[in-house]
Amino acid sequence: MKKALFILGAGGHGRVAADCAVEMGDWERIVFLDDNRCTSAVDEQWAVLGSLDTVFELAKEDDEVFVGIGDGKVRNHWIQRVAESGLSMATLIHPRANVSRFSSIGDGSIVAAGACVNIGAVIGPGCIVNTGATVDHDCTLGACVHVCPGANIAGNVGIEEHSWIGIGSCIKQDIHVGKNVIVGAGSVVISDIQDGKKVAGSPASSIGENAC
Repeated sequence: MKKALFILGAGGHGRVAADCAVEMGDWERIVFLDDNRCTSAVDEQWAVLGSLDTVFELAKEDDEVFVGIGDGKVRNHWIQRVAESGLSMATLIHPRANVSRFSSIGDGSIVAAGACVNIGAVIGPGCIVNTGATVDHDCTLGACVHVCPGANIAGNVGIEEHSWIGIGSCIKQDIHVGKNVIVGAGSVVISDIQDGKKVAGSPASSIGENAC
């Protein structure tokens, strides 16, 4: 059992990560760090012990770090900083997730309760496969992609970095989704999506650009 898991970010995603870590049972204790909640408690179970930067002072060689920040680009920034520091990055897979032994889950990613990652899928670093989401065979997710709760990704789909696949949406097989894409909640994607697009509807169509 590893000594401590430092979770960066004490919001909703950080709490989901902590719950997953408790179910995994791999750490003696969980420590939260957050710039905006430095003296508060998280669900009356864990204190926020400092700002995000204090991870580089508090975490030791036998500890691990998980970036529990929902925003993909901010998450990527902190993953890069943690990697450059030499600290170990945790990967969280809930015991009630179904993850093929023939898939690959990148460092700093989380596969939440009820999610499924099928054979041949390659999940990049810092990804979120959220509650009840499915990523089918031979899909590829780039860095810091978020597949929201209940979203379904069919086989042979490629999704590039920092894209957000909204809650309850679905993407049919053999589709390519560019980087920095937002797919609206409940959307049905049946054609490729270019970089930086926002799409929504059934079938999904462009509703603008993703400025971020």
